[in-house]
Amino acid sequence: MMEQKEPLMQTVEGPYLIIIEQPKQRGFRFRYGCEGPSHGGLPGASSEKGRKTYPTVKICNYIGMARIEVDLVTHSDPPRVHAHSLVGKQCNEAGNCVAIVGPKDMTAQFSNLGVLHVTKKNMMEIMKEKLKQQKIRNTNSLAGLEAELREIELEAKELKKVMDLSIVRLRFTAYLRDSSGNFTLALQPVISDPIHDSKSPGASNLKISRMDKTAGSVRGGDEVYLLCDKVQKDDIEVRFYEDDENGWQAFGDFSPTDVHKQYAIVFRTPPYHKPKIDRPVTVFLQLKRKRGGDVSDSKQFTYYPVVEDKEEVERKRKKVLPQFPQHFGGGSHMGGAGGGAGGFGSGGGGNLSFPYSPGLAYNSIYSTGPHPVGGYQGGVQMKAPSVDGDEGDRQVPTDSVYCKELQKHAQICHLWMLALARRNAHALLDYSVTADPRMLLAVQRHLAASQDENGDTPLHLAIIHEQTAVIKQLIDVVVSIPSPQIINITNNLQQTPLHLAVITKQPQVVQLLLQARADPTLLDRYGNSLLHLALHTGDEEMVRTLLTHLGAAAPYLLRLPNFYGLLPVHLAVKAKSPACLDLLVRKGADVNATEMQGGRTPLHLAVEMENLNMATHLVKKLGADVNSRTFAGNTPLHLAAGLGSPTLTKLLLKAGADVLNENDEPISPSSSEASSDTDADPEEQEVSMELGEPSPATPRGPSPHPDPEEEQEETGPRPRRCHTPLDLTRSQKVRDILLQASQPGPKSCVSPAGNVLSLDNDALQGLEQLLNQDSSGSDWMELAKRLGLCSLVETYKDTPSPSVSLLRSYELAGGSLGGLLEALDSMGLRKAVRMLRKTEAQEKLQSTEIKEDSAYGSESVEEEQVPALALKPGPVPAGELPHSQQQQVH
Repeated sequence: MMEQKEPLMQTVEGPYLIIIEQPKQRGFRFRYGCEGPSHGGLPGASSEKGRKTYPTVKICNYIGMARIEVDLVTHSDPPRVHAHSLVGKQCNEAGNCVAIVGPKDMTAQFSNLGVLHVTKKNMMEIMKEKLKQQKIRNTNSLAGLEAELREIELEAKELKKVMDLSIVRLRFTAYLRDSSGNFTLALQPVISDPIHDSKSPGASNLKISRMDKTAGSVRGGDEVYLLCDKVQKDDIEVRFYEDDENGWQAFGDFSPTDVHKQYAIVFRTPPYHKPKIDRPVTVFLQLKRKRGGDVSDSKQFTYYPVVEDKEEVERKRKKVLPQFPQHFGGGSHMGGAGGGAGGFGSGGGGNLSFPYSPGLAYNSIYSTGPHPVGGYQGGVQMKAPSVDGDEGDRQVPTDSVYCKELQKHAQICHLWMLALARRNAHALLDYSVTADPRMLLAVQRHLAASQDENGDTPLHLAIIHEQTAVIKQLIDVVVSIPSPQIINITNNLQQTPLHLAVITKQPQVVQLLLQARADPTLLDRYGNSLLHLALHTGDEEMVRTLLTHLGAAAPYLLRLPNFYGLLPVHLAVKAKSPACLDLLVRKGADVNATEMQGGRTPLHLAVEMENLNMATHLVKKLGADVNSRTFAGNTPLHLAAGLGSPTLTKLLLKAGADVLNENDEPISPSSSEASSDTDADPEEQEVSMELGEPSPATPRGPSPHPDPEEEQEETGPRPRRCHTPLDLTRSQKVRDILLQASQPGPKSCVSPAGNVLSLDNDALQGLEQLLNQDSSGSDWMELAKRLGLCSLVETYKDTPSPSVSLLRSYELAGGSLGGLLEALDSMGLRKAVRMLRKTEAQEKLQSTEIKEDSAYGSESVEEEQVPALALKPGPVPAGELPHSQQQQVH
C-alpha cells in the first residue's frame, strides 16, 4: 500500500501538494490580541467584491484521508519559524491551523485565517517556545532538550534581530497516514507568496495622487513635487519610460531627504534620451519599489523642446526692418509714425498707443467733435442730427452753427499740422548742420512712449538690437519729458528697458539707465529683479556693475526673493559662480539666507548639486553655517550622507558639522518592526514608542545611539528618535566616516585611506604634467571620477589647468593622500605614485627633525606621524622615524 512507504514528493509519480489559490499579498492587516478574535479571513489573491476566495491547497496523485497544517514562516531564504501566529476557527493555541481532507475531495480551503501580531516586548518568549516545540517535533523526544535550551535562546535572539515583523508567508504541510493510521508521512511543504501587513510602509499599494507639473524641459532637471501613498525612502524610485521598441527608461533624481514623511517626493526629472526634439514628446512615469519591483499606475509626462529664447530677444532681433520706399508716407509696420506733412493724416501703421501725455495739445484737438479729422471734405454737405423728431434726411445749410463749429476745428487742426511740419522741417535743417540725431528726436519726443505689437517702446528695441548710440540719444530725449515713467514702461513680457539691458549683457547701458533714474526695483513676470537676471547666467561683470550703481536699492534687492522663493545668493550657487557670491556677500548678503520653498541655505544647495568647489568656498572662505537646518530639520551633512558623498561628508565634518544632529522626521518603523510600532493597541503603547531602533540603513555595530536591547529594559514612553546623517546614508564609505566621527574622544574626520593631503607647488606641477599628457583630458577626468568628484568636471573643463583646479579642490575638502595614491595607482600612473611618496617621505623626515628639536617631545611626533604612516601604502623608509617609533609603526 502507498501508505506503507515513504511518499514520492513533488513528482507526477507520487503524491504532492500544490497551492491553487495564493493569499492576497497586500491590503490585509495583522491584528493584536486585544482587538478581538474575528476581523475577516485572509482573502485569496483573486478575491473580488461579490466573489470571495481564500488560500487553497490541493494534494495531487493521492486518494485518502490526509491532514494539512498551516503555520507562518519568515520571508527569508531559507524560511524560518515566525514569531506571529495564525488565529481562526481551524487554528490551535500553538498558532497553527489544521484541516482534514479526503478521501474524495483533496482540496483544503482556509477561509478564516488571521495573523496575530506579536510585539517586540513579548517576542523573545514566544520565539523560544516555538523553537522548542519545533525541536520536539523534529526529534520526537524530550531527551537532550535541556542541553539545547541555550542554543535555542541564542537562535531566538538572532532571529529577533533579523526577522521582518511586517511580512509573513504561509507554509502548508500535508501529512498522510502511516501503517498504524497516524498522520506522520509528510509531503514536501509548499510556501506561499509573501503577505504584507497593511500597516507597514512597504505594504501599501503604490499610488501617485498628484503632481505639481506634468511637463518639463528635454534637458531634464525640472523639480517636480509628487504626492503619493505611503512609501519607504530607501526603497522607492521614480521611473520614466517609453512603451516602444527602444525600451528607454530613466529615473528621477532625489535623495532620502527629498522624501517627506513617506507621502511626498521632490525629484528632478531625468534628461530625455534625444536632446533635440522638434515637438513635445509624451512619456510615462511611475513609482517603483527597488525590492520586489512593484509599480504604481503610470502617469503621462511631456518633454518639450528647449526654449533657447525664452525672453524673445532673438526673435525680435530677426524682425525685418522697414524699407523706406515701401513705407514712405504709410508708416512703419513696426508701429512707427507716418511720413511727411502731406501724409500725416493717414500715417502711423501698427498698434500705436500713447499712454503718457506728450505735453502738447494734439490729442485734445484730434478727439474734438463727433467725426475724425480725415472725414472732413471741405464744402461737402454733411448729415446733421435730426431736430424735433424729424426722421427724414435734409440738407444742412453751410452757415448752420454745427458746420461753423466743425470748420473752426478743422482750421485749428490745419494750423497745428502746418506748425508740426515747420518744426520737423527746422529739425531736419538743424540735423543737417549739427549731425546730432537728437535734433530730430526732440521734436518727436511725444512718440517715445509708443509701443509695437510686442509692447516694446523705441528704447526697448534699441536695447534689443544693441544700438548703443541710439540708446544714449533716446535716453537724453526721454529724460527731458516731464513724465518720468516712460523710461520704466514694460512690454508684454513685463520687461523694462533695464531688464533687457541686463538680459542682453550691456553693463554700459545699465549704468546709463540707472543714472537716468530708471527704477531698479521693478520685477519681471517671474518675480526676478535685476540681480536675479544677472545671476541666472553668473555674469560677474554685470553683478559688479549693478551693485556699484544700485545705491540705496541694493540692500532691498539682496533680501528680495523671486516668485520661486530664491534669493540672489541662491542663484549665485546655482550658477556655480563663487566670484558672484563673493560680490553679494561683500555688499551685505546673508550667506546663510534660506530660500522660501524648503528653507535651504546656499550650502544646502551646493551639497545638493554635489558641487565640492562651491561647498568648499562657502565653508572655508565665507564661513557658512554647517549646521543650518531646512524647514524639515536637515543639515548639509544629512544631504551629503543621503547622496553618499565621502568627500562632502569629510569636508562638513572637518568644518564642525554635528554628526549626531537629528532632523524633524521621526524614524519610520523599520521593516522588522513596522507592525509593532505603528497602529498599536493601547496595551502596546510602551513598545510602539520605543526609542532608538535603527533604520534599515543604520549599521549594526558602533553607533552614537543607545542599543535597542538595553532600551527595552527601561520603562516609560519616550519620543521617537529622528534621522541622523548615519540613518540616511546608503554608502559604506560614508557610513565608516560618520561612525569614526561619532566615536568618543578627539574627533577626527580623516579617512582611513590615509592622512590629509597637502601638496606643494612642485608636486602640483609634476602631477599636472603627468595628467595633461593626454590632450583630450581623459586622465584628469578619470581621476575626478575615481576621487568621486565627477560634479567638478563641467566646472573645471574650461579652466587653464583643470588638473590643478581638481587637486586643489580635493585638498581643500580634506581629501586624503591615501585616497589620491589609490586613485593614481588604479589608473596606472606609477610615476605619480612614486613622486608623491618621495615627497611625503621628505616632508615627514623634516617634520620629525623639527619635532625632536622642539619642546614638544616624542609624544607629539607619535600623534602626528604614526597614524598617517601606518596607513600609507607602500613600505616606510627606515630612516624616517626613530627606532622606538618604528616599532609602533610595525
